[in-house]
Amino acid sequence: MSYQHVIPADAVWSFPVRADRLVRLTALGDAANASMLIVAADRVDRLNVPDTLKAQMSACVRPGLVLMSDRGFALATVVESSLEWHDCLAGIGDRDGVVVELTKYGLGEVDLHGSINFFSKVGIADDSRASMAYVPGHAVAGDSVVLRTAADLLIFVSTAAHPLSGLPAADVSVEVSVADGPGPEPLRDEAGRALEMTRRAAL
Repeated sequence: MSYQHVIPADAVWSFPVRADRLVRLTALGDAANASMLIVAADRVDRLNVPDTLKAQMSACVRPGLVLMSDRGFALATVVESSLEWHDCLAGIGDRDGVVVELTKYGLGEVDLHGSINFFSKVGIADDSRASMAYVPGHAVAGDSVVLRTAADLLIFVSTAAHPLSGLPAADVSVEVSVADGPGPEPLRDEAGRALEMTRRAAL
């Protein structure tokens, strides 16, 4: 049994998702972008991108990475991806739209935090400032990514174009289903500790 929904281009979607669910995002057009914010259902924890990357020694979100909260709890794990790189440095494409969606849950602008831009990649521009530059052609229609939730979450997704791309936005589909069996082994000890903290907190 699963829930399926198509998020139109330039739209914002949100949904409460229970622990041990699989959340699959699929690009329905080339250069799709899905900016995701994650907040724990109890509003105590939220995604902390810098800590997630630092603890797992990565500059991007990729398969196997555990997405961590401010307090070091695991929120979700990237269990599958057709792409080896998802941007988490450039920020949200539609900040105002996401703020409006946050208000539906009693949240607001103060609750904005670093986002993940699924299906997008940034590199270093060939300029004197070593600026960030969008990498075109990284994602095409049909690319997908799957998260396994470690806790009850509120997930927010904006399908606005990547803020550095200058390209039109595309539709993105989302499917939520129940996960079978145990989750994958974490890539690093720090990620394993985050998952264990979340399991203990749920007892």
